[in-house]
Amino acid sequence: MTDPATLSAAEAARRIRDGRLSATALTEALLDRIATREPGIRAFVHLDPALALRQAEAVDRAAKAGRVGPLAGLAFGVKDVLDTADQPSQYGSPIWAGHRPRTDAACVALARRAGAVILGKTVTTEFATRHPGPTANPHNPGHTPGGSSSGSAAGAAAGFFHAGFGTQTAGSIIRPAAYCGAVGFKPSFGTLHRAGMKVMSESLDTIGIITRSVGDAAFAMAGLTGGDYGDPEARPGRAPRLGLCWGPTAEQAAPETREAIERVAAAAARAGAEIVPIEMPEPVAAGLAAHALVMNGESADALAWELDHAPALLSPGLRERMEWGRDQPRAAKEAGRAAFATARAAVASVMADVDAILTPSAPGEAPEGLGWTGDPAFNSLWTLLHLPCVTVPVGTGARGLPLGAQIVTAFGRDGEALAWAEWVRQAAVA
Repeated sequence: MTDPATLSAAEAARRIRDGRLSATALTEALLDRIATREPGIRAFVHLDPALALRQAEAVDRAAKAGRVGPLAGLAFGVKDVLDTADQPSQYGSPIWAGHRPRTDAACVALARRAGAVILGKTVTTEFATRHPGPTANPHNPGHTPGGSSSGSAAGAAAGFFHAGFGTQTAGSIIRPAAYCGAVGFKPSFGTLHRAGMKVMSESLDTIGIITRSVGDAAFAMAGLTGGDYGDPEARPGRAPRLGLCWGPTAEQAAPETREAIERVAAAAARAGAEIVPIEMPEPVAAGLAAHALVMNGESADALAWELDHAPALLSPGLRERMEWGRDQPRAAKEAGRAAFATARAAVASVMADVDAILTPSAPGEAPEGLGWTGDPAFNSLWTLLHLPCVTVPVGTGARGLPLGAQIVTAFGRDGEALAWAEWVRQAAVA
């Protein structure tokens, strides 16, 4: 008999809808897997198996009454910068220890409405910034899983849940997903509402998901939003025109990443893709240069209460960056946001010439140790451009850790981003 924990999101939902699998049995199988592997991974900051089972039982009762949502019985992990009414929301900070919101974040509410089981809260770095939590990479516990969506990436890769909510201000969905060998999807800016999120940067923060496969990501997003994300595993009728782009941070690509992306491009070409080198226009580099100023300036505003009332409970690095951001002139932050807008306008013509861009997901393999979550060098640009991004696993590096390739499409072309990412993944592993 197939272990329910190994089923894809679509297949698990289909079996629950058809009465061939109960949400309770699925949740029990996932909890068994968690009990075995969680001590070495530490993906969760809060996990209540009894609460998860009560949710699953409620799904089963609803199913018997003919009320089956599109995500009925599927398990979600929730990054702990997103509020949950029935579980603590502590934002990776001792300042908020024990905090119990009265309401769910909007994306969590949508998941529940669709029938999902909120399995637990996943580890985030401090306020989704840099200071890491205890989560380890499931492929090698001596290496970081990346951040800030550390627990969602590690948990998805370990098969603890069908989808983990993540957030991205610089590279906090794509990079950890790549490090953990999972699929990370950062939708077009604003796709998932940020109500109930501990927002840091109004201009940048984007909610997305991390899953085991591209198909799972598309299925989960369709269930959350009611949108049509297609079937990425159904091969398109033509090969794509892919722009190979190293971007302004090209020199930061490690040799294994450069080799991997060149290998993927060659495989895509053999499968019929047209590969065209892409150079970003100068305004795009200018936008990237403003990223840190806008991010830290807006984050300092977001953490105004914490800075004023509990500065000693902030990590030294975060406090220093927030004080720096607080001290930046208003005009400088406005100029940075204007640079973002100019960059978005400039990139539109580039995106109009290709189906998708192929670019690295991270500089290299996951760094050794748990004290640093890695560099968002290949992510910040796409975040400020508000474009949909997908990372897919395309092999391993010299240390045997996963490497990812990132696919980026034009704003609003989220379904195409998923479809071309799966096309590229299949070409790379053929």
